[in-house]
Amino acid sequence: MNYTIVGNDGRNYGPVDADQVRQWIRQARVDSRTPVFVAGAADWTFAGLLPEFANEFSGQPPGATPPPFTAAAAATLPARKNSLATWGFICALLSWTCCGCCLPLGILGLTFSIIALVQVNASATPMEGRGLAIAGLVLSALNLLWSFGITLAGMLNDSSQIQLPFGN
Repeated sequence: MNYTIVGNDGRNYGPVDADQVRQWIRQARVDSRTPVFVAGAADWTFAGLLPEFANEFSGQPPGATPPPFTAAAAATLPARKNSLATWGFICALLSWTCCGCCLPLGILGLTFSIIALVQVNASATPMEGRGLAIAGLVLSALNLLWSFGITLAGMLNDSSQIQLPFGN
């Protein structure tokens, strides 16, 4: 009997014989949930549901589902670092070191920090970076306010020195 499988990369492999599929199972290229088309069958199925491969899979019986992911299980995972929080803070610091008026860095810092806060708050697993994201958000917002204030003050100062060609 010939089999065609869908690999992890989404490509079809086969047709191959049962021995080749067993070898792929031992190499962990095929698991119980890998789609398989058996030559002559009407539709695709999963490798774990085929009787000739059911005993090849160690661990779960075919069709078994893993236990649900719970908040208690998430609390035991190590916290991941949010790199956008770090980049938001770095951009905010750099915007202040560039004379306090580097708009592109301030905008990047604000954007990265907001995205990082959303990701940290929405994550089901623990994630580090909330403090950096808040610091980056505050520094970037203050930098943008400072930049707009300096720009506005400069425009008002220049407009008071304009000499009109007519009149007083």
